[in-house]
Amino acid sequence: MATKRIEIMDTTLRDGEQTSGVSFSASEKLTIAKLLLEELKVDRIEIASARVSAGEFQAVKDVTQWASENGYIDKVEVLTFVDKGVSIDWMIEAGAKVQNLLTKGSLNHLTHQLKKTPSQHFKGISEVISLASEKGIETNVYLEDWSNGMRNSKDYVFEFLAFLATQPVKRIMLPDTLGVLTPSESYNFIKEIKDKYPNIHFDFHAHNDYDLGVANAIEALKAGADGLHLTINGMGERAGNAPMASTIAVINDYLPSVEIGVNEKVLYTVSKLVENFSGVMIPANKPIIGANVFTQTAGIHADGDNKKNLYFSDLMPERFGRTRKYALGKASGKANIQKNLQELGLQLNDEDLKKVTQRIIELGDKKQVVTKEDLPYIISDVLDYNYVEKVKVNSYVLTHSKGLRPSTTVSITIENNTFEENSQGDGQFDAFMTAIRNVFKKQKLGILPDLVDYAVRIPPGSRSDALCETIITWRTPEKEFKTRGLDSDQTVSAIKATEKMLNIVIS
Repeated sequence: MATKRIEIMDTTLRDGEQTSGVSFSASEKLTIAKLLLEELKVDRIEIASARVSAGEFQAVKDVTQWASENGYIDKVEVLTFVDKGVSIDWMIEAGAKVQNLLTKGSLNHLTHQLKKTPSQHFKGISEVISLASEKGIETNVYLEDWSNGMRNSKDYVFEFLAFLATQPVKRIMLPDTLGVLTPSESYNFIKEIKDKYPNIHFDFHAHNDYDLGVANAIEALKAGADGLHLTINGMGERAGNAPMASTIAVINDYLPSVEIGVNEKVLYTVSKLVENFSGVMIPANKPIIGANVFTQTAGIHADGDNKKNLYFSDLMPERFGRTRKYALGKASGKANIQKNLQELGLQLNDEDLKKVTQRIIELGDKKQVVTKEDLPYIISDVLDYNYVEKVKVNSYVLTHSKGLRPSTTVSITIENNTFEENSQGDGQFDAFMTAIRNVFKKQKLGILPDLVDYAVRIPPGSRSDALCETIITWRTPEKEFKTRGLDSDQTVSAIKATEKMLNIVIS
């Protein structure tokens, strides 16, 4: 079967940055741009809007300088405006070479926002395109509100396309600006346009207001679209844009006639970096990149996986640089627990396994989070199992005084040797961690894992003496894992979680 090469343009750094409360720094934009082009291998990136701010200008300058030095400058694009060349001058000063010119794709927008006639609008566009060509700037054109234009003023859209067909434009970009299209409309509108203009390159830009972004993008490709605009984690204005990870997975699995260059293996890595930089957390149930997506919770699923991978699909976690996990909770069953025990190198007989399973179900009923790393402690508690603690936090003094840095004095026993250390920090737990790191450094016990997430759970409606659960996520070069601590004092619960981590890394 003949395949068609489709361009993937990432607009996380421009349209994605319109997510409420998100603003990337110049260094963050450069880091993301490098990952998108060098590792994820998207075809193009849209990184900014012209004339926004001094910070945006510096960010564009940093990216274009790097791109020029590394052969990517023709893949870096900037949103511009019909403003008699002001955006062009801004681009030239910033070092960019490709403009995405924003124009009006519906008669409604043209009449009520610009208050112009089509001929007046086309004249202004022609002047900007001509000026860009003279100054060595390549032009793509956005038809803003194109989807409503096709619904309500189709004659205007085709009049506009007929005009653009006479211009030195590389791509025409068709955005569903308000995310209102259905999949059938996406297919029909683009097919109608491609049938009339088969030799013009058309990009489709989907928004996700009805959660149809991926479906619309796929239908656009089926109809003949030549490129898609996507964002990491589906970031963007309102409900966001069509998400990169889901769209890429669907293309690879369900559109054999479409060829793309995106590297699936790093989708998760790039998604987590954007999550950290943006502060917008990835929902746990987000397809492909969510924390729970490759986690089996029901015991029957784990049992099926043991019996010829009955619950596997083409969405194998290894494709995206991830691993399958088996959750521990009230729905787990023995099969889930056995999977986790295997990973820890532990074995239990059937009777003991039943007892441990029952305890995990009890904890799940209380809505407590149970991790794989908790299993040795649960086994020890339920079975009076002789689980050897190689690390024990014997005692500590936590000091917090107004006007003074918090400090901690810790006594810790590691494999029968006891050490004391005093340290300061930005908070009591930070001071505690600094003290522990100092012990490990002085005794040459290795480097502790990085703390990558710290979550505190307090039951709603509780009193000040309520139990507090602290769940800490740790990362080593080899793996990521969680430990849990429970206490009425938040710092103490964090210390208990840390003590479990220490036993894991020492064992």
